Amino acid sequence: MAEKIRWGIIGTGRIARLFAEGLGALLDAELVAVGSRSQANADDFAKQFNVPFRHTSYEALAHDARVDAVYIATPHSLHVENTLMALEAGKPVLCEKPFAINARQAESIIRTARAKGILVMEAMWTRFLPPIVRLREMLNEGIIGEVRTLEAGFGFQREKREGRLFDLALGGGALLDIGIYPLSLASMIFGPPTQITGLAEIGPTGVDEQAAIVLGHPQGQLAVLHNSIRVNTFQEASVTGTRGRIRLHRGWWKGSDMTLTLDQGGEEFLDFPFTGNGYQFEAEAFMECLRAGELDNKIMPLDETLSIMKTLDTLRAQWGLKYPME
Repeated sequence: MAEKIRWGIIGTGRIARLFAEGLGALLDAELVAVGSRSQANADDFAKQFNVPFRHTSYEALAHDARVDAVYIATPHSLHVENTLMALEAGKPVLCEKPFAINARQAESIIRTARAKGILVMEAMWTRFLPPIVRLREMLNEGIIGEVRTLEAGFGFQREKREGRLFDLALGGGALLDIGIYPLSLASMIFGPPTQITGLAEIGPTGVDEQAAIVLGHPQGQLAVLHNSIRVNTFQEASVTGTRGRIRLHRGWWKGSDMTLTLDQGGEEFLDFPFTGNGYQFEAEAFMECLRAGELDNKIMPLDETLSIMKTLDTLRAQWGLKYPME
């Protein structure tokens, strides 16, 4: 493989721009192509990030021989279509979360990738940030004892019910867009839940606007989670064990600090500053797998991605929420 891994991005929206910015922090990565359905959008994106090749169809980018890896940054409703298209073209894929609309779609992606022997990974960028890496280490070291509970939330306010977030046809709503963050954190800490309970408010456009979720796990551990696109919540996470607690501060899914509090006394503020916007870490992890010839990432494995999608499906079934493409 070339010294630099050459990336192509499908989509030109906000998340595509954040990922492109993140790639700029990596010396062994190069953004060489962008794909859009609009020439103007492709040109604008290419100009902003100095991208040499621009395509006016997603298919053209997927078949560009100058591209080593593809990042999918389209709306949720297009993830399965775009990922399968890239895999059929022989391209390794890093697909923005959520991996798909539902578990059935996720299974089709995983089945195709494994059959073809091509790397595919869900881009859950939070997993790879330095403070979350350290959190996993601290939990494995037993610093706060046996972990029993997780409380986590992610909510922000959109005053107007318009755009992608409120469009059912695009997989809009709080759950798939931001609710997946605390659900993924719970999965990382406790594994798959054995009990799933949630209440949601379905808004006038048909999407879930806010929800409260409780997950039960095999050893009795509990995760109490919430998400919203209608109000600004406290946006923190707290992991509690038999010896203490780790508090991830406001904006925990993108932050760099936490506080460790031990029951026997003592409190320590821990900061993990990093350069770049944080999206480079998931790209770096993906490239490490690609160079090693690995077909799965141990931090965000495909089996766990599928398990999380099944949890999302279970919650939506409780709420009677279906997307038009299902």
